[in-house]
Formats: sequence, structure tokens, C-alpha cells
Amino acid sequence: MGRMDGKVAFITGGGRGQGRSHALRLAAEGARIVICDLGHDVDACPYPLSTEADMAETVRLVEERDQRCLSAIADVRDEAALTTLAERAMSEFGRIDVVCANAGIASIGSYDIPAEHWDQVLDINLKGVWLACKAAIPHMIAGGQGGSIVMTSSAAGLNPFYNFMAYTAAKHGVIGLMRSLAAELAPHSIRVNAICPTMVNTGMIRNEAIQNLFAGKESGATPEDIEFPAKTLNLLPVSLIEAVDLSNAVLYLSSEEGRYVTGVALPVDAGSTIQPAGIPPWSFEALMGG
Repeated sequence: MGRMDGKVAFITGGGRGQGRSHALRLAAEGARIVICDLGHDVDACPYPLSTEADMAETVRLVEERDQRCLSAIADVRDEAALTTLAERAMSEFGRIDVVCANAGIASIGSYDIPAEHWDQVLDINLKGVWLACKAAIPHMIAGGQGGSIVMTSSAAGLNPFYNFMAYTAAKHGVIGLMRSLAAELAPHSIRVNAICPTMVNTGMIRNEAIQNLFAGKESGATPEDIEFPAKTLNLLPVSLIEAVDLSNAVLYLSSEEGRYVTGVALPVDAGSTIQPAGIPPWSFEALMGG
């Protein structure tokens, strides 16, 4: 018996990274899966986004776990596309129990980023979370069986990050949206929470543009170049956490084990959001050659 037997999970940004990991983790526990992703790049994002081939691979991996997986190329900024996908999920599966509003992009820049880049980041990372919820919530309420919504915020949704101003603003907004929906949906036994990761070992970080930023290079930064800078963000002596670490949190929040947890911004961040001022002891020792 799996912890999600008979459940249906609606996941945005399911082509790769955290979204794919959530799909596989929930499928392994018995959930049927519905995923969508954008399928093309956007100007504000300095790295490639997932493709139709990525989506097909997620479907294949879910089916390897003996679960069905519906998929669609859909932009989370497109209300009609999300509404159609939610209706398709109801037609195929008859229910939606879990929403993982996960789709998001990172964009580098401070107050002077182009306005169109600001709009893209806020529309995908915040408005897209709201639209995914808006598409699914009526079906969850009508089902009368409660449910769980898990939004992907960030450690940057709790504390500011340098050079990620639009991203930080959007992820702070996700926390406010989560708290508002947690209050409004509680009478329907629908729980709403957010996960707040530190840097995760996915394509959002494993690309040259983001690696250059953290390594302080103009070009050519490698994964090894960001190992130490990433590690200094966290209290625990790790650099990047894995997507499955977030998926385990999603599973807890969406299963019976988390049945009384709602309105929580859950850091899965190796201690980054409670990092005291100054250089961590292990980091200082490394800098001094200890």
C-alpha cells in the first residue's frame, strides 16, 4: 500500500527538475499524475527550459512506476490552458487531490532589469501559481474530500537574495498567496503549504549563467566552481540539495501524515534561512586552509 494510493496529483513544471521528481515520488506511492510544462525558452531566463522531449521522459518514468500520467504543453500564464488540463484530469481520473504549483524560472538582475523580464518572472513564478490553483480548486471543493496544495517558493521567499530581485519578489509573493489560500480553503479541508528550498541540483542551477554568477566569473564557470560558494549559503556542510529532498517534503505535506499541517512555509534549506551573520566555522577553516 502506498501513501498516495487512489490520489491524483496535478503538477506544473513537470518536464524536469523538481517537478519531475515530485511526479516520480508521488507515483511511487500510488498517485496518478497530471503534468504540464512550457516547452520553450523565455527571454528573462538565462538558461534553457524544458522541452517536449523532457515531458515525454517524465511520462515514461511515471509509467515505469505503473502509474498513468497525463501531460500537456501548457504555459502557466495561460488560464485557459490550465483550466482545460484540469478538466481533462477530471474526465480521465475523476478527481484532483494534490496540486504541486511548481513551475518557475530564475532571472538574474537587480532593480534595473528590463520591465518585460520583471513581468515574465512575476507572471510565471507568482501569477502562474495562482492560476494553477484557480484551475484545480473548484474540482477539489466539488469532490468534497479535501486535498493538498503545495507551492514552490524558495529560501529567497523568506530572505532576500542578491541579484535575483524579481525572483525574490515573486517567491515572497508565493508565501502571501499560500497563507491567504490556507485560510480560505480550510473549511473545505484543503491544506495549503509552501516549500522553501536552498539551491537545488537541477537545471536552474546547473547552467553556465547561474554558475558564472555564483563563481564570480564572466564565463566558463563549471559545477565545481560553485561548490564552495553554494556551500557558504547553508549551515549544514552541503552545497546543493537534491530534488528528491523537496519531493519527500511534498509527499509528507500531501499525505495523511501531514493532514493537520496548513499555512506553513517549510524550509528545506540546509539551514540557509537561519544562517547567522559572518562566515560559517567550516567555511572559515576552508578559506584559511585548515
